[in-house]
Amino acid sequence: MILLALLAAPALAVEPDEVLADKALEKRAREISAEIRCVVCQNQSIDDSNAEIARDMRRAIRERLTRGDSDDAVVAFLRARYGDYILLRPPFDPRTWLLWLGPPLLLLFVGRLLYRRARARAALVADAPRELTAAERRRLDALLREDETDRQ
Repeated sequence: MILLALLAAPALAVEPDEVLADKALEKRAREISAEIRCVVCQNQSIDDSNAEIARDMRRAIRERLTRGDSDDAVVAFLRARYGDYILLRPPFDPRTWLLWLGPPLLLLFVGRLLYRRARARAALVADAPRELTAAERRRLDALLREDETDRQ
């Protein structure tokens, strides 16, 4: 079971020749590359991707950090070059409102729809014919007897 869990862990694609000697810079590079989407892989960070372009992007991150760029400057450089698509967590702005608000709005819509259907079903059950009470049964019998005597 533990072996299966270890096999399910994401494979890190960073190769030994990419790793920076400075552990602090390397840690920053890994944190940044974990947040950047590979442009050719399906929803995979460049930290996990074995694609050649992911390797180039990891190298660009390390070069920028080595030159003294801040983390934000490195991400801004990559965004300018590849667009917002590369962000695994896109920013919350008017262009991405539907992306961020769509799922909760859809959930609210479906919840409201299910609530209305449940209320409609409950109303149908409430309006369904029910058994007569003993008093209603006696009154109905009396009315039927009167009707029979009127016919005769």
